[in-house]
Amino acid sequence: MARGDAAAPAWQLTAAGDARYELSGCAGFSTARALLLEGKRLFASQPSVVVDLGGVTATDSAGLAVLLCWLAEARQGGRLLTLHNLPAALRAIARISDVEAMLTEA
Repeated sequence: MARGDAAAPAWQLTAAGDARYELSGCAGFSTARALLLEGKRLFASQPSVVVDLGGVTATDSAGLAVLLCWLAEARQGGRLLTLHNLPAALRAIARISDVEAMLTEA
């Protein structure tokens, strides 16, 4: 489902089959709240989810926070969330924040 406004690039979190999702567009301050809620809604009933971030074109620390929230919520619910194709900018923010290990890819 696409979100955004004229001032901020849209994001899209789309189902790609078999509990796989593709995230594209902006994952940052302007989109974080809506993205967080959409992911929670989509992932809540699935025991295992894979999110491909290969289409993310812009990100910042708020985008990282969204991913960490998704991961924490999955873990607390006894579910597995796996992230693939993390953008280099996101990895750099995670490394500086000392949370890169939390984003490990399968």
